[in-house]
Amino acid sequence: MSQPSSGFLSDGVPYLAIGEGPPLVKVEGLTPTHDVPTGWMRRMYLSTIAPLSGDFRVYWVNRKKGLQPGESMSDIAGHLATAIEEEFGEPVFLTGESTGGSVALQLAVDRPELVRSLVVVAAACRLGEQGRLLQQELARAVRAGDYAGGMAEVATTLMLPAGLRRPARPLARVVWGSMAPKDPTDMLVTMDAEDVFDVTDQLHRIAAPTLVIGGGKDLGYSRLLFEQTAAGVKDGRAHIYPRWGHNRTCMSSTTTNMMLGFMLASR
Repeated sequence: MSQPSSGFLSDGVPYLAIGEGPPLVKVEGLTPTHDVPTGWMRRMYLSTIAPLSGDFRVYWVNRKKGLQPGESMSDIAGHLATAIEEEFGEPVFLTGESTGGSVALQLAVDRPELVRSLVVVAAACRLGEQGRLLQQELARAVRAGDYAGGMAEVATTLMLPAGLRRPARPLARVVWGSMAPKDPTDMLVTMDAEDVFDVTDQLHRIAAPTLVIGGGKDLGYSRLLFEQTAAGVKDGRAHIYPRWGHNRTCMSSTTTNMMLGFMLASR
């Protein structure tokens, strides 16, 4: 297996890459900064793409570093589209989870010729109402200088049963506080863009075979939204894990294996 590489693709898109084969681009979920990961975060992200690297050259990517206030989801996806055009010169296998799934859907709508196959994980054509409210609260906390508190609230809500959330928040605040960005602009621009993101009426533009993987207990989205997203794509299907929440859907090896099987079938 080839050694990992990292840096910036065209238009300031940070990446990590490993493996051999046709390009598979994996768009990361919401992060505090848009930079090339280092240290334990680099190791963690590489471990998430390693299972896909036996059959593909896998590129973990984030949003462009240095987003400008007011950029839309279409603008954000456009930076990645430029990178795909200039770096690969061919359609790619594309996947994204959570916020990364929103970016992937927008790219597939705007530039369908760049996408060979699409897997959307724990994301849909728009945020669910509870997901939107959670993200709006997070944005308010970050703007008020309380990144740690905002992330502790969101993380415990998405990851833990109701009775465990409040007791876990002090520890979650400490953990997230250690990752607080010096400049949260990129994160805030992304959240503002996702707040109004809605491609429901444009899903018919997606040309690639598409799989939407969701959890029936995802607080950010409803089962109906996952199914509606898949139904809006000409060659779309949905797989729902009834008892899974947002984080489990994103992190499970079962999700990765299903994604890999779908991508290989698309080859």
